[in-house]
Amino acid sequence: MRDLLDHLFEYKTLDKERAKEVLLNIAQGRYNHAQVTAFLTVYRMRSITVEELEGFRDAMLELCLTVDLSAYDPMDVCGTGGDGKDTFNISTLASFVVAGAGQRVAKHGNYGVSSLCGSSTVMEYLGYRFTSDAGFLTRKVEEANICFLHAPLFHPAMKYVGPIRKELGVKTFFNILGPMVNPAFPQKQLVGVFSLELARLYAYLYQQTDKQFVILHALDGYDEISLTGSFKLISNRQDQVLTPQDLGLDQCRPEQLSGGTSVKESADILLRVLNGQGTPAQHQAVIANAGVALYCADERISLPDALAKARESLESGQARTCFQKLMA
Repeated sequence: MRDLLDHLFEYKTLDKERAKEVLLNIAQGRYNHAQVTAFLTVYRMRSITVEELEGFRDAMLELCLTVDLSAYDPMDVCGTGGDGKDTFNISTLASFVVAGAGQRVAKHGNYGVSSLCGSSTVMEYLGYRFTSDAGFLTRKVEEANICFLHAPLFHPAMKYVGPIRKELGVKTFFNILGPMVNPAFPQKQLVGVFSLELARLYAYLYQQTDKQFVILHALDGYDEISLTGSFKLISNRQDQVLTPQDLGLDQCRPEQLSGGTSVKESADILLRVLNGQGTPAQHQAVIANAGVALYCADERISLPDALAKARESLESGQARTCFQKLMA
Protein backbone atom coordinates (compact mmCIF):
# COMPACT_ATOMS: atom_id res chain seq x y z
CA MET A 1 0.00 0.00 0.00
CA ARG A 2 2.90 2.37 0.65
CA ASP A 3 3.94 2.33 -3.02
CA LEU A 4 0.33 2.79 -4.07
CA LEU A 5 -0.12 5.82 -1.81
CA ASP A 6 3.15 7.36 -3.03
CA HIS A 7 1.86 6.88 -6.60
CA LEU A 8 -1.41 8.62 -5.79
CA PHE A 9 0.23 11.41 -3.76
CA GLU A 10 2.22 12.26 -6.89
CA TYR A 11 -1.12 13.08 -8.58
CA LYS A 12 -1.04 9.92 -10.66
CA THR A 13 -4.10 7.79 -11.32
CA LEU A 14 -4.88 4.07 -11.41
CA ASP A 15 -5.82 2.03 -14.44
CA LYS A 16 -8.92 -0.14 -14.29
CA GLU A 17 -7.13 -3.35 -13.29
CA ARG A 18 -5.06 -1.70 -10.53
CA ALA A 19 -8.15 -0.01 -9.12
CA LYS A 20 -9.97 -3.33 -9.05
CA GLU A 21 -7.02 -5.04 -7.36
CA VAL A 22 -6.84 -2.40 -4.62
CA LEU A 23 -10.50 -2.69 -3.76
CA LEU A 24 -10.31 -6.48 -3.69
CA ASN A 25 -7.41 -6.16 -1.23
CA ILE A 26 -9.40 -3.72 0.94
CA ALA A 27 -12.30 -6.18 1.03
CA GLN A 28 -9.95 -8.92 2.18
CA GLY A 29 -8.59 -6.77 5.02
CA ARG A 30 -5.05 -6.59 3.63
CA TYR A 31 -4.55 -2.92 4.56
CA ASN A 32 -4.68 -1.33 7.98
CA HIS A 33 -7.08 1.35 9.15
CA ALA A 34 -4.69 4.26 8.53
CA GLN A 35 -3.81 3.08 5.03
CA VAL A 36 -7.46 2.75 4.00
CA THR A 37 -8.22 6.17 5.47
CA ALA A 38 -5.36 7.72 3.47
CA PHE A 39 -6.56 5.96 0.32
CA LEU A 40 -10.12 7.24 0.73
CA THR A 41 -8.83 10.74 1.44
CA VAL A 42 -7.08 10.89 -1.94
CA TYR A 43 -10.47 10.90 -3.64
CA ARG A 44 -11.68 13.78 -1.50
CA MET A 45 -8.80 15.83 -2.87
CA ARG A 46 -9.17 15.00 -6.55
CA SER A 47 -11.79 13.67 -8.93
CA ILE A 48 -12.11 9.98 -9.66
CA THR A 49 -11.36 8.88 -13.24
CA VAL A 50 -13.57 6.69 -15.41
CA GLU A 51 -11.03 3.85 -15.26
CA GLU A 52 -10.79 4.03 -11.46
CA LEU A 53 -14.55 4.09 -11.04
CA GLU A 54 -14.96 1.17 -13.43
CA GLY A 55 -12.32 -0.86 -11.60
CA PHE A 56 -13.82 -0.19 -8.18
CA ARG A 57 -17.29 -1.07 -9.49
CA ASP A 58 -16.09 -4.34 -11.03
CA ALA A 59 -14.43 -5.37 -7.76
CA MET A 60 -17.58 -4.67 -5.73
CA LEU A 61 -19.76 -6.63 -8.16
CA GLU A 62 -17.31 -9.55 -8.26
CA LEU A 63 -17.37 -9.82 -4.47
CA CYS A 64 -21.03 -9.12 -3.77
CA LEU A 65 -23.63 -11.59 -2.59
CA THR A 66 -26.10 -11.56 -5.48
CA VAL A 67 -29.87 -12.00 -5.39
CA ASP A 68 -31.68 -13.04 -8.56
CA LEU A 69 -34.86 -11.03 -9.04
CA SER A 70 -34.63 -10.90 -12.83
CA ALA A 71 -37.99 -12.66 -13.24
CA TYR A 72 -39.63 -9.52 -11.81
CA ASP A 73 -37.71 -6.97 -13.91
CA PRO A 74 -37.18 -4.64 -10.91
CA MET A 75 -35.68 -1.16 -11.01
CA ASP A 76 -33.60 0.75 -8.50
CA VAL A 77 -34.36 4.33 -7.46
CA CYS A 78 -31.53 5.92 -5.51
CA GLY A 79 -29.06 8.75 -5.19
CA THR A 80 -25.37 8.77 -4.43
CA GLY A 81 -25.85 10.87 -1.32
CA GLY A 82 -23.04 13.22 -0.50
CA ASP A 83 -24.78 16.39 -1.68
CA GLY A 84 -24.77 17.81 1.86
CA LYS A 85 -28.34 19.08 1.53
CA ASP A 86 -29.95 17.00 4.32
CA THR A 87 -33.25 16.62 2.51
CA PHE A 88 -36.00 14.29 3.66
CA ASN A 89 -35.84 10.76 2.19
CA ILE A 90 -37.08 11.65 -1.28
CA SER A 91 -35.70 8.67 -3.20
CA THR A 92 -36.94 6.21 -0.56
CA LEU A 93 -40.43 7.66 -0.81
CA ALA A 94 -40.20 7.72 -4.60
CA SER A 95 -39.40 3.99 -4.50
CA PHE A 96 -42.73 3.26 -2.78
CA VAL A 97 -44.57 5.48 -5.24
CA VAL A 98 -42.97 3.63 -8.16
CA ALA A 99 -43.91 0.29 -6.58
CA GLY A 100 -47.45 1.56 -6.05
CA ALA A 101 -47.67 2.42 -9.73
CA GLY A 102 -46.93 -1.21 -10.63
CA GLN A 103 -43.20 -1.12 -11.38
CA ARG A 104 -41.38 -3.52 -9.07
CA VAL A 105 -38.41 -2.09 -7.17
CA ALA A 106 -35.19 -3.55 -5.72
CA LYS A 107 -34.17 -0.61 -3.55
CA HIS A 108 -30.46 -0.56 -2.68
CA GLY A 109 -29.68 1.54 0.39
CA ASN A 110 -27.36 2.24 3.28
CA TYR A 111 -27.03 4.25 6.45
CA GLY A 112 -26.37 7.97 6.13
CA VAL A 113 -22.66 8.78 6.21
CA SER A 114 -22.37 12.39 5.08
CA SER A 115 -26.03 13.10 5.98
CA LEU A 116 -28.15 12.50 9.05
CA CYS A 117 -30.53 9.90 7.72
CA GLY A 118 -29.87 7.52 4.84
CA SER A 119 -32.53 5.16 3.50
CA SER A 120 -31.36 2.30 5.73
CA THR A 121 -31.36 4.61 8.75
CA VAL A 122 -35.00 5.56 8.35
CA MET A 123 -36.16 2.06 7.39
CA GLU A 124 -34.45 0.55 10.44
CA TYR A 125 -35.95 3.19 12.70
CA LEU A 126 -39.41 2.33 11.35
CA GLY A 127 -38.85 -1.31 12.24
CA TYR A 128 -37.66 -2.94 9.04
CA ARG A 129 -35.26 -5.83 9.65
CA PHE A 130 -32.51 -6.14 7.06
CA THR A 131 -31.88 -9.52 5.47
CA SER A 132 -30.03 -11.08 2.56
CA ASP A 133 -32.36 -14.10 2.46
CA ALA A 134 -33.30 -14.53 -1.21
CA GLY A 135 -36.60 -16.24 -0.42
CA PHE A 136 -37.75 -13.41 1.84
CA LEU A 137 -36.71 -10.74 -0.68
CA THR A 138 -38.46 -12.55 -3.51
CA ARG A 139 -41.63 -12.85 -1.46
CA LYS A 140 -41.60 -9.13 -0.69
CA VAL A 141 -41.22 -8.26 -4.38
CA GLU A 142 -44.21 -10.48 -5.13
CA GLU A 143 -46.39 -9.19 -2.29
CA ALA A 144 -45.33 -5.55 -1.93
CA ASN A 145 -43.80 -4.83 -5.37
CA ILE A 146 -40.64 -3.77 -3.52
CA CYS A 147 -37.77 -5.22 -1.49
CA PHE A 148 -35.01 -3.44 0.39
CA LEU A 149 -31.37 -4.42 -0.07
CA HIS A 150 -29.20 -3.11 2.79
CA ALA A 151 -25.80 -2.65 1.14
CA PRO A 152 -23.49 -3.91 3.94
CA LEU A 153 -25.19 -7.32 3.92
CA PHE A 154 -24.31 -7.83 0.27
CA HIS A 155 -20.87 -6.21 0.02
CA PRO A 156 -17.95 -7.66 2.04
CA ALA A 157 -15.86 -4.57 1.34
CA MET A 158 -18.22 -2.58 3.54
CA LYS A 159 -17.11 -4.57 6.59
CA TYR A 160 -13.71 -2.90 6.48
CA VAL A 161 -14.56 0.55 5.20
CA GLY A 162 -17.90 1.13 6.95
CA PRO A 163 -16.44 2.15 10.33
CA ILE A 164 -13.82 4.33 8.60
CA ARG A 165 -16.48 6.09 6.50
CA LYS A 166 -18.52 6.72 9.61
CA GLU A 167 -15.54 8.21 11.44
CA LEU A 168 -14.61 10.40 8.47
CA GLY A 169 -18.21 11.64 8.19
CA VAL A 170 -17.71 12.92 4.64
CA LYS A 171 -18.59 11.52 1.25
CA THR A 172 -16.11 9.07 -0.25
CA PHE A 173 -15.99 7.23 -3.57
CA PHE A 174 -18.20 4.59 -1.93
CA ASN A 175 -21.03 7.14 -2.20
CA ILE A 176 -20.32 7.21 -5.92
CA LEU A 177 -20.22 3.42 -6.16
CA GLY A 178 -23.43 2.70 -4.24
CA PRO A 179 -25.95 2.98 -7.08
CA MET A 180 -23.67 1.03 -9.44
CA VAL A 181 -23.44 -2.10 -7.32
CA ASN A 182 -27.02 -3.14 -6.62
CA PRO A 183 -26.73 -6.90 -5.94
CA ALA A 184 -29.94 -7.60 -7.89
CA PHE A 185 -28.32 -6.21 -11.08
CA PRO A 186 -31.49 -4.32 -12.13
CA GLN A 187 -31.73 -3.42 -15.80
CA LYS A 188 -33.71 -0.26 -15.05
CA GLN A 189 -32.34 2.47 -12.83
CA LEU A 190 -32.91 6.07 -11.77
CA VAL A 191 -29.73 7.52 -10.25
CA GLY A 192 -29.27 10.93 -8.69
CA VAL A 193 -25.71 12.28 -8.48
CA PHE A 194 -24.19 15.22 -6.61
CA SER A 195 -22.20 16.82 -9.45
CA LEU A 196 -22.31 17.34 -13.20
CA GLU A 197 -18.88 15.79 -13.51
CA LEU A 198 -20.15 12.62 -11.87
CA ALA A 199 -23.26 12.65 -14.08
CA ARG A 200 -20.98 12.50 -17.11
CA LEU A 201 -18.94 9.63 -15.63
CA TYR A 202 -22.10 7.67 -14.90
CA ALA A 203 -23.49 8.35 -18.36
CA TYR A 204 -20.30 7.11 -20.00
CA LEU A 205 -20.30 3.85 -18.02
CA TYR A 206 -24.03 3.23 -18.27
CA GLN A 207 -23.97 3.75 -22.02
CA GLN A 208 -21.68 0.69 -22.21
CA THR A 209 -24.48 -1.45 -20.71
CA ASP A 210 -27.96 -2.57 -21.75
CA LYS A 211 -29.62 -0.69 -18.88
CA GLN A 212 -32.57 1.63 -19.23
CA PHE A 213 -31.32 4.50 -17.12
CA VAL A 214 -31.91 8.08 -16.09
CA ILE A 215 -29.20 10.10 -14.35
CA LEU A 216 -30.31 13.22 -12.49
CA HIS A 217 -28.46 16.21 -11.09
CA ALA A 218 -30.03 19.43 -9.85
CA LEU A 219 -27.85 22.30 -11.05
CA ASP A 220 -27.84 23.83 -7.56
CA GLY A 221 -26.19 20.68 -6.16
CA TYR A 222 -28.88 18.17 -5.18
CA ASP A 223 -28.52 14.48 -6.11
CA GLU A 224 -32.19 14.30 -7.13
CA ILE A 225 -34.92 16.50 -8.60
CA SER A 226 -35.27 19.07 -5.84
CA LEU A 227 -37.61 21.43 -7.74
CA THR A 228 -35.47 24.28 -6.35
CA GLY A 229 -34.30 25.08 -9.87
CA SER A 230 -33.23 23.51 -13.13
CA PHE A 231 -31.92 19.97 -13.28
CA LYS A 232 -29.94 17.84 -15.73
CA LEU A 233 -31.51 14.65 -17.07
CA ILE A 234 -29.35 12.16 -18.99
CA SER A 235 -30.81 8.91 -20.27
CA ASN A 236 -30.45 6.45 -23.12
CA ARG A 237 -33.15 8.54 -24.80
CA GLN A 238 -32.02 12.11 -24.25
CA ASP A 239 -29.75 14.63 -22.54
CA GLN A 240 -31.44 17.85 -21.50
CA VAL A 241 -31.92 20.49 -18.83
CA LEU A 242 -35.44 20.80 -17.44
CA THR A 243 -37.17 23.11 -14.97
CA PRO A 244 -39.93 22.42 -12.42
CA GLN A 245 -42.29 24.21 -14.78
CA ASP A 246 -41.43 21.72 -17.55
CA LEU A 247 -42.87 19.03 -15.27
CA GLY A 248 -45.96 21.08 -14.49
CA LEU A 249 -44.81 21.48 -10.89
CA ASP A 250 -44.08 24.45 -8.63
CA GLN A 251 -40.61 25.62 -7.70
CA CYS A 252 -39.60 24.82 -4.12
CA ARG A 253 -37.37 26.55 -1.59
CA PRO A 254 -34.52 24.53 -0.02
CA GLU A 255 -35.95 24.80 3.48
CA GLN A 256 -39.15 23.10 2.27
CA LEU A 257 -37.16 19.90 1.62
CA SER A 258 -35.48 19.65 5.03
CA GLY A 259 -35.29 16.21 6.57
CA GLY A 260 -35.34 17.61 10.08
CA THR A 261 -32.74 17.40 12.82
CA SER A 262 -33.29 13.81 13.95
CA VAL A 263 -34.03 10.37 12.56
CA LYS A 264 -37.45 10.55 14.21
CA GLU A 265 -38.27 13.74 12.29
CA SER A 266 -37.16 12.13 9.03
CA ALA A 267 -39.29 9.05 9.73
CA ASP A 268 -42.29 11.21 10.64
CA ILE A 269 -41.99 13.08 7.34
CA LEU A 270 -41.85 9.80 5.41
CA LEU A 271 -45.01 8.53 7.11
CA ARG A 272 -46.86 11.82 6.66
CA VAL A 273 -46.09 11.90 2.94
CA LEU A 274 -47.20 8.29 2.47
CA ASN A 275 -50.41 9.10 4.35
CA GLY A 276 -51.12 12.07 2.11
CA GLN A 277 -50.39 14.52 4.91
CA GLY A 278 -47.09 15.97 3.70
CA THR A 279 -46.66 19.53 2.51
CA PRO A 280 -47.32 20.42 -1.15
CA ALA A 281 -43.56 20.84 -1.69
CA GLN A 282 -42.80 17.41 -0.20
CA HIS A 283 -45.47 15.72 -2.32
CA GLN A 284 -44.31 17.41 -5.51
CA ALA A 285 -40.64 16.52 -4.96
CA VAL A 286 -41.56 12.86 -4.48
CA ILE A 287 -43.90 12.86 -7.49
CA ALA A 288 -41.20 14.46 -9.66
CA ASN A 289 -38.60 11.80 -8.87
CA ALA A 290 -41.05 8.89 -8.98
CA GLY A 291 -42.51 10.15 -12.25
CA VAL A 292 -39.14 10.35 -13.93
CA ALA A 293 -38.36 6.86 -12.59
CA LEU A 294 -41.54 5.51 -14.22
CA TYR A 295 -40.59 7.33 -17.40
CA CYS A 296 -37.23 5.56 -17.27
CA ALA A 297 -38.84 2.16 -16.66
CA ASP A 298 -41.29 2.26 -19.58
CA GLU A 299 -40.04 3.63 -22.89
CA ARG A 300 -43.61 3.66 -24.25
CA ILE A 301 -44.84 6.26 -21.77
CA SER A 302 -44.55 10.05 -22.04
CA LEU A 303 -43.10 12.10 -19.19
CA PRO A 304 -46.44 13.83 -18.40
CA ASP A 305 -48.20 10.45 -18.26
CA ALA A 306 -45.46 9.02 -16.00
CA LEU A 307 -45.85 11.98 -13.62
CA ALA A 308 -49.62 11.44 -13.60
CA LYS A 309 -49.09 7.76 -12.68
CA ALA A 310 -46.79 8.79 -9.84
CA ARG A 311 -49.33 11.29 -8.51
CA GLU A 312 -52.08 8.66 -8.65
CA SER A 313 -49.93 6.14 -6.78
CA LEU A 314 -49.24 8.59 -3.95
CA GLU A 315 -52.65 10.22 -3.68
CA SER A 316 -54.66 6.99 -3.96
CA GLY A 317 -52.69 5.30 -1.17
CA GLN A 318 -51.15 2.65 -3.43
CA ALA A 319 -47.67 3.73 -2.37
CA ARG A 320 -48.67 3.50 1.29
CA THR A 321 -50.06 -0.02 0.71
CA CYS A 322 -46.71 -1.14 -0.76
CA PHE A 323 -44.92 0.28 2.27
CA GLN A 324 -47.27 -1.52 4.66
CA LYS A 325 -46.83 -4.83 2.84
CA LEU A 326 -43.06 -4.45 2.89
CA MET A 327 -43.09 -3.77 6.63
CA ALA A 328 -45.56 -6.55 7.48
